[in-house]
Amino acid sequence: MDTAGQQTDGARGGEDPAPAAPLDVRWIHGSPSAKHNTDPDIQVHAYDEHTVILRQNMAIDYEAPFMFLLFGTARAVLIDTGATASADHFPLRRVVDEVMKSWLAGHPRDDYGLLVLHTHPHGDHIAGDGQFTGRPGTEVVDAALDSAWDFFGFRDDPDAVARVDLGGRVLECLATPGHHEASVTFFDPWTGFLLTGDTVYPGRLYVEDWAAFTRTVDRLIDFCGRRPVTHVLGCHIEMTREPGRDYPVRTTYQPDEPLLQMTTDQLLDIRRAVESVGPRPGRHVFDDFVICRRDTPGEG
Repeated sequence: MDTAGQQTDGARGGEDPAPAAPLDVRWIHGSPSAKHNTDPDIQVHAYDEHTVILRQNMAIDYEAPFMFLLFGTARAVLIDTGATASADHFPLRRVVDEVMKSWLAGHPRDDYGLLVLHTHPHGDHIAGDGQFTGRPGTEVVDAALDSAWDFFGFRDDPDAVARVDLGGRVLECLATPGHHEASVTFFDPWTGFLLTGDTVYPGRLYVEDWAAFTRTVDRLIDFCGRRPVTHVLGCHIEMTREPGRDYPVRTTYQPDEPLLQMTTDQLLDIRRAVESVGPRPGRHVFDDFVICRRDTPGEG
């Protein structure tokens, strides 16, 4: 794990981070006919000069996951690589290379690196890893438990807050199992983003380990109480704007999506939902999310 350098007051070179910006984005959300979809393969949204959010087109894969590209002074990090391996169908490396080339034109430096990390190892978050094989100056950290835990140092201390320095911009990383045993949450002090993968997002929260998920939610609430979190950002949108109604699995047209970002108050809602669900198996519907227990018989 790279822990070189000390964390600065800001995200890059000791600068103060910019004030939190709104995230009122109309994300690409599919079309009635996937065959005639005209959206880009990957939507690219620059949240600020050094922070880019990507979304995969639903016509390529219904999961339509989000990915995050964050720039420091020494290297960038790409968090997750989407749901499709083929560069012909899902040109993630080309898009990342183009965004990085544009960034480097305004911030020239030699030997600028790329680190590829993941929120967890499910296929819709790691499929594009192979596109970065052999890319110069690139390190791809395998998302599987053993390799990821070695990189972050969680094997020796699963309760540690690991730090990954991009050059002045230092991410804080937490082991957050429950959805998957190798799930990781990232906090970016520059933007205030808490990147929660499939642990927390406006959709179906599939839980493989109920006790671990409960501990994770408690840990996130405690962590957010001590950090200036601006947005809680997962990797999918599956709910509609109608409280308690989600889109069916494999939907490829979601015109009534809510915002991607959630709030720290909604983490408290999830904790109350955990108490409400208790030992009951299956699918449990709440206004902003659905909890689906997979660790017990009768999962919905």
